Amino acid sequence: MPSFETRRKVPFTALEMFDLVADVERYPEFLPLCEGLRVLSRDGDGDLRTLIAVMDVGYKAIRESFTSQVTLDRTVPSVRADLVDGPFNRLINQWSFTESGQGCDIRFFIDYEFKSMMLQLLFGSAFEQAFGRFAEAFEERAHKIYGRRGPRANAPVA
Repeated sequence: MPSFETRRKVPFTALEMFDLVADVERYPEFLPLCEGLRVLSRDGDGDLRTLIAVMDVGYKAIRESFTSQVTLDRTVPSVRADLVDGPFNRLINQWSFTESGQGCDIRFFIDYEFKSMMLQLLFGSAFEQAFGRFAEAFEERAHKIYGRRGPRANAPVA
C-alpha cells in the first residue's frame, strides 16, 4: 500500500498556506500531473466546508479522473480529501499547517492503492515523483501569490 509523507517549514502563515491548498480550482495551473479540476458541489460556509471535486490527472498518454470529498477546516487549519470514486481502492490525502516562528510547518500525507496492478505499474512511479514535489509546488505558488519571502526554509521538519 503506497503512502507518502513530507514535512516542510515555509515562510508563510498557516492560513496563507491553507488558503492556497483550499483553492482547488487553481491546481491545474501549478500542480504536477493535475490536468483539470472541477468542483461538483459545495456544502457549509465559514470555517468548515466540504467539496465534492473531480480531478483529472495525466502522465504521458495515460489519463484518469477521480472524485474526492474534500473537507476544508480553517480553524485547525487542515485539508482532507477522501476517495468517492475513481481508479483507486483507497485514496486519503491530508494537509495540516502549524504556525512556527516566522512561518509555518506543513505536513502533507497521502495513502493510496490503485484498483488495478496495471495502473500501479503505469502510474505508480509518476505519482511517487509528483507527490515528492507537491509541497514544493505549493510553496512556489505561495511565493508567486504572496510575494517572495526570506530564504527558502524548506528543510524537513523534525
